[in-house]
Amino acid sequence: MEWQPDEQGLQQVLQLLKDSQSPNTATQRAVQEKLEQLNQYPDFNNYLIFVLTSLKSEDEPTRSLSGLILKNNVKAHYQNFPPPVADFIKRECLNNIGDPSPLIRATIGILITTIASKGELQAWPELLPQLCNLLNSEDYNTCEGSFGALQKICEDSSELLDSDALNRPLNIMIPKFLQFFKHCSAKIRSHAIACVNQFIISRAQALMDNIDTFIESLFALAADEDSEVRKNVCRALVMLLEVRIDRLIPHMHSIIQYMLQRTQDPDENVALEACEFWLTLAEQPICKEALSGHLVQLIPILVNGMKYSEIDIILLKGDVEEDETVPDSEQDIKPRFHKSRTVTLQHEGGGGEEGEDIDEDEDDDDDTLSDWNLRKCSAAALDVLANVFRDELLPHLLPLLKGLLFHPDWVIKESGILVLGAIAEGCMQGMVPYLPELIPHLIQCLCDKKALVRSIACWTLSRYAHWVVSQPPDSHLKPLMTELLKRILDGNKRVQEAACSAFATLEEEACTELVPYLSFILDTLVFAFGKYQHKNLLILYDAIGTLADSVGHHLNQPEYIQKLMPPLIQKWNELKDEDKDLFPLLECLSSVATALQSGFLPYCEPVYQRCVTLVQKTLAQAMMYNQHPDQYEAPDKDFMIVALDLLSGLAEGLGGHVEQLVARSNIMTLLFQCMQDTMPEVRQSSFALLGDLTKACFPHVKPCIAEFMPILGTNLNPEFISVCNNATWAIGEICMQMGAEMQPYVGLVLNNLVEIINRPNTPKTLLENTAITIGRLGYVCPQEVAPMLQQFIRPWCTSLRNIRDNEEKDSAFRGICMMIGVNPGGVVQDFIFFCDAVASWVSPKDDLRDMFYKILHGFKDQVGEENWQQFSEQFPPC
Repeated sequence: MEWQPDEQGLQQVLQLLKDSQSPNTATQRAVQEKLEQLNQYPDFNNYLIFVLTSLKSEDEPTRSLSGLILKNNVKAHYQNFPPPVADFIKRECLNNIGDPSPLIRATIGILITTIASKGELQAWPELLPQLCNLLNSEDYNTCEGSFGALQKICEDSSELLDSDALNRPLNIMIPKFLQFFKHCSAKIRSHAIACVNQFIISRAQALMDNIDTFIESLFALAADEDSEVRKNVCRALVMLLEVRIDRLIPHMHSIIQYMLQRTQDPDENVALEACEFWLTLAEQPICKEALSGHLVQLIPILVNGMKYSEIDIILLKGDVEEDETVPDSEQDIKPRFHKSRTVTLQHEGGGGEEGEDIDEDEDDDDDTLSDWNLRKCSAAALDVLANVFRDELLPHLLPLLKGLLFHPDWVIKESGILVLGAIAEGCMQGMVPYLPELIPHLIQCLCDKKALVRSIACWTLSRYAHWVVSQPPDSHLKPLMTELLKRILDGNKRVQEAACSAFATLEEEACTELVPYLSFILDTLVFAFGKYQHKNLLILYDAIGTLADSVGHHLNQPEYIQKLMPPLIQKWNELKDEDKDLFPLLECLSSVATALQSGFLPYCEPVYQRCVTLVQKTLAQAMMYNQHPDQYEAPDKDFMIVALDLLSGLAEGLGGHVEQLVARSNIMTLLFQCMQDTMPEVRQSSFALLGDLTKACFPHVKPCIAEFMPILGTNLNPEFISVCNNATWAIGEICMQMGAEMQPYVGLVLNNLVEIINRPNTPKTLLENTAITIGRLGYVCPQEVAPMLQQFIRPWCTSLRNIRDNEEKDSAFRGICMMIGVNPGGVVQDFIFFCDAVASWVSPKDDLRDMFYKILHGFKDQVGEENWQQFSEQFPPC
């Protein structure tokens, strides 16, 4: 006997569905409570499916809502449904997949997929055969409904469909889908391509077996009148370019011609899919050869796509000039992620490691519209193509640029400025002759009456900051800085944001060039504190932190400290311990403390105390959560990570002055817990802090060494590069303080360090830190480390030859010299590498130079004059 609803129960469920559409929050809450009560009755779900599939007298939104509530129940409680209920729901779904209403069909499709994704594809063996069978139905609604459900299953369970667990149903499904590419209904053609598209990236075998049929069928649909079909065809070709370019190469000329057309499709969604083609092609080795002849058509199309559409301008409130007094809505503020501290070494020719800190969002010039759109895609494509073709792009671009940059219509002028920014990286060489004229024009655009022109000018100028800084300061740096600082105080929030970000980039490029203007810069940044709404305040912290990183100790002047610290400390006092705005403020203070050094002393006590409290609170929360996960929430460990990093900044900036703060707190106990945290980023920041405290106040660290060393040893695991790197560095710092007392701990760490330095593909930073630490271990315990010399001397020498002369390099080389003294045989085979590493010194201290001299001459005497002659000809002059 088929289940039938009880009339009274049905009325109750219908009333509930009506109430749940009410805007009143009290009613909504009552509905939630009622739902939870009704979920105690297993056949409540029967009522829900009955309303969705059988109660045709109800309106569609109510029926659909019933299905969506059922979907949520399936998600949360499906494993508790009694078998008769589950079977009834499945049967009803399949019997009604062809409902005349598109909304009800789609809802049933979602419900089927949700049941399937609960691990039910195996337990519902008739589902796929029946859906595939229903595709053959004469009734359009049944065919479309089944395809809709199949498309959702293909999206959600693509891997499972190509697995032995289900006997690879794809072998039947793919050929079946391909037949429907010729269907008379555009909706069905579109479903069929979308289904097959799910299997391109994973290179499903069933699709690879039918790849030529697939590509031919796509070509046949190239001129389809339906935009959804064209969009799916473009998407398929873009993915095929990534996984089966070999199959597309014979047709490449006509595919490019097709994509040029589609990138100008009247439907923006089609144009956007087609534009992705150029981005993907730029990553392929054949790009240059394939595209060279088409640039003359492609470049104007991409440039044209970079204009704001009318809808963009409305969404961006392009006609609103002053909005600085309008508070930000919270959902506009993207979550910020803290980048944990990684210890790196100085290299020849400048700061840290090149290219380590690459900004992902270079082209995020209009990121409140964070939806990917044709403008952004066109700009990104031009950017990557500029990197492929370099200056060969310019003959196609320069004639266009002239017309754009000076155009009376602001929308066109704005797109020209974006073009100029997009090509900055790839075409820099070729642009240099034009920059003396262009940069002043762009600086002038910073005063344009349109906010969107002012903001894009900020971004584009930041892309040329490197060139600006390489010129005499008065020619471009000074005017650019003056205007950018005015824009930081613009009346428009988008312009404030763009100017702040651009200024941070300029700071990184200019570094100490900014010192003469510090007073002026700080006045502006501090004034902005009182002016900015929530979102831009977070970017302002970043600009201040970057300034501190860039000018370093030059910031340590009483007048600068007087300007900068009061507003920062005021914010610090306003923010609660739970407020995520603490992250950027703590990061900023960390940079400021490191730069101000002793100048930070008057402010350090409350800052230090609060960091310790944040660490302690987070650890306590984590402990309660681990013991009673049902009663407590998991803490946000970012609070602890950022606090540890600020403590590192304090230790580094204050040096010995941090000693009395450490003495009056339980930081060493907390650090012991943090070093064993399950989260790698917590350990990474803990080891950085341990190293900084070792340098600043070792007497407080020393009593803990016996407990700390085994933990450091187990973290020498290159699976977590940054954790391993900071642990390695901390061990090296501890060696220098412990001296010969390090001896009991050598065995805990040496083998791991030697293994890391010999691993292929280890990142440069980790190799260098490992080499320094091995050298330092050998410096304090040469007898223990020297026997292994032969196992690490070659990679040791090659990884340290590019490091600048500094304290760390000095101690490491002394160590290597002492180990060679203990075990000269360990270096014989690789002596040429040692000579090369010695040659990398510019000016070693006198006693270190003597050590080198003794080793080189000892070796020379040992091998004899003639052999030495042959040998020394092989290496660069010492």
